[in-house]
Amino acid sequence: MPKLSSFVPRVLASLALVTVLSSAAWAQQPPTVRIRGTIESVDGAVLTVKSREGTDMKVRVTSDVTVIGVAKSAMADIKPGSYIGVSAMPEPDGTQKALAVHIFPEAQRGAAEGFRPWDLRAGSTMTNATVAQTVEGTDGQNILVRYKDGEKKVVVPPETPIVAFVSGDKSELKAGAKIIIFGAVKKEDGVLEANRVGVGRDGIAPPM
Repeated sequence: MPKLSSFVPRVLASLALVTVLSSAAWAQQPPTVRIRGTIESVDGAVLTVKSREGTDMKVRVTSDVTVIGVAKSAMADIKPGSYIGVSAMPEPDGTQKALAVHIFPEAQRGAAEGFRPWDLRAGSTMTNATVAQTVEGTDGQNILVRYKDGEKKVVVPPETPIVAFVSGDKSELKAGAKIIIFGAVKKEDGVLEANRVGVGRDGIAPPM
């Protein structure tokens, strides 16, 4: 039986190697790109997109791409228990002033739950959480949302765009469609690839 004095260093060295290899594998994960824009043309699986910044981008969609419709909704559709995402700007009093709200279908409850920085505007945030309470306020609707690590108070002004995620179809990926791709990945051939695309319905530009 090996002495404990020689066994422990070997175990620690093995653990250190696993940690290094795991870190290296994590570091090699390709960064994702968020794309908002309009489809200019479609060539097979490749979309030519004019981004909101005016850049022409080519995005290849996977054969099993999931298309999510982004449909107009209303404040009345947001109820206690609804799972929503709120793009917002932080206010001095600690509340979040909504820029856009999207309602998840029940099947997507828990998707990307939490509070994080967002890129809709400089300094904006995103909160995916469950509605705990809604109260009419002087500046709009006040919503208390809760997620696993905390809660946020959100003010939704009357003019805030509210949409719902619904089932979409690959046929909606056509010229003129306004889209959002949350996480395109740059592949080894340099082409951006996406397996999920959100498409605005009835001319809506996904507001989140």
